[in-house]
Amino acid sequence: MMNGKSLKPADVISRLPRRTPVPTHHPGPVLDVVVPVFNEETDLEPNVRRLHAHLTESFPYPFRITVADNASTDRTPRIAARLAAELPGTEWLRLPEKGRGRALRAAWSQSPAPVLAYVDVDLSTELAALLPLVAPLISGHSDLAIGTRLAPASRVVRGPKREVTSRCYNALLRSTLAVGFSDAQCGFKAVRRDVAEVLLPLVEDTGWFFDTELLVIAERAGLRIHEVPVDWVDDPDSRVDVLATALADLRGIARIAGALARGTLSPAALTRDPDLAAPDPGTPTEPAAQPTHAQAGSGAQPTHAQAGSGVQLTRAQAEQVG
Repeated sequence: MMNGKSLKPADVISRLPRRTPVPTHHPGPVLDVVVPVFNEETDLEPNVRRLHAHLTESFPYPFRITVADNASTDRTPRIAARLAAELPGTEWLRLPEKGRGRALRAAWSQSPAPVLAYVDVDLSTELAALLPLVAPLISGHSDLAIGTRLAPASRVVRGPKREVTSRCYNALLRSTLAVGFSDAQCGFKAVRRDVAEVLLPLVEDTGWFFDTELLVIAERAGLRIHEVPVDWVDDPDSRVDVLATALADLRGIARIAGALARGTLSPAALTRDPDLAAPDPGTPTEPAAQPTHAQAGSGAQPTHAQAGSGVQLTRAQAEQVG
């Protein structure tokens, strides 16, 4: 049961999209990278500028960056507004309530980009992995993609406490929910928008467990999850409350495990119809979007749409903030 309703096959299978490449002449940004933040006045500006510079110089597709502010009480909103005014293809979203999952749901739900991603504001994950993360989604090969710190090829620098906590959590997921993905917590993920439109209404969590819940539902729906080994350096100034996050994750695992046991979240109901897994053989498809460095960073025009409790501001409004 998700959001109080039992899932039926028609609820998901009939709406799961075929995997097709992003059209060659896709209007607007191909990728929207969301940066969820709460009271990040120190890290926000240098890291968003670093992300923007990387995408402009190295990412071969049009992009947008969305800073999603979770009810910050410091200078974060002013800094986000200024960045949106100064950096082409950068927007910001202000939400009155906290919650990383809430921020991602709001930003992703209103984005025009066919590929949606998010990165943690500390940029602990090396940005060189961003193109390998989203390329299988742009090409139509995969539905979701995650960075993993637990692959043999990953290079990770972090303290023993964080290392043990992460490995124990992912081991718990494998033992309780029989998941196949290796790293649920790495703040470096992407999803196709057409897939997100189906999955987001089924995800209940609005906090840190949002990622795990999304991945569990996706995997049980038969969606293809691509994993990318990453280089990752722990942020010693991380604001994450490890104990509170762990307890929330345990409650989330118990909730989903209970739904599976009761049959209200049924693997049969979430199995993808093979006929919808790829285009019909005789149906022509457009080639994937062609990369052009001239387009990179062009972004999308600001939108006045609202998503959830978040409100997208125009550049003119942003300049008036603070």
